Amino acid sequence: MDFSWDDSRRAFTDAAQWFVRTTALVGNRWNLPGLGEWDVRALVGHTSRSLLTVTTYLASPAATVEVATAADYFRAVRAAAADPAVAARGRDAGDALGADAHSAVAEIAARVITLLDTQDGTELVTTIAGGMRLADYLPTRTFELAVHTADLAAALDLPMDVPATAAAQALQLIAELAVADGLAGPLLLAATGRPGLPPGFTVL
Repeated sequence: MDFSWDDSRRAFTDAAQWFVRTTALVGNRWNLPGLGEWDVRALVGHTSRSLLTVTTYLASPAATVEVATAADYFRAVRAAAADPAVAARGRDAGDALGADAHSAVAEIAARVITLLDTQDGTELVTTIAGGMRLADYLPTRTFELAVHTADLAAALDLPMDVPATAAAQALQLIAELAVADGLAGPLLLAATGRPGLPPGFTVL
């Protein structure tokens, strides 16, 4: 992905702020279906981890780069993403947000954005996939925030107004994954109004 550190920070910030704004609109709908087996609270909890892992991983510096790009990160964690523990962590994270979940999300987002203002992107962080440069890891968090806030908006019947900065990074990452895995054809057809994608289609 060819984005500057400033562009990546802006995309992440815009995605995080959209997540905060959307969470503010949940109201009393925390128990509605969110995504798959998650209710809205668990979906918000899972999405909040896209913020929290930035601080967690920065606190655990890596010695070397083992994962070179954001696309490589998603390829490396494909098996882990299907682990039932992921769903459980989402529910636990939702519970951990407490009674005022929106305020908790807003506080986490503000803290992470402020922290990123003190970094230059060259920092080596230890992710679940291995050591990465922060500049390469951050777009994976922007992607997760964009996709899961869109999930949240869909669950709440709200517009999917993905910020342009975040959308540009997320869509480029999708394109990289699709091209590398030979999935560009179905994606191109679906995006240009042809019949829908095959059942279960995903670039992740």
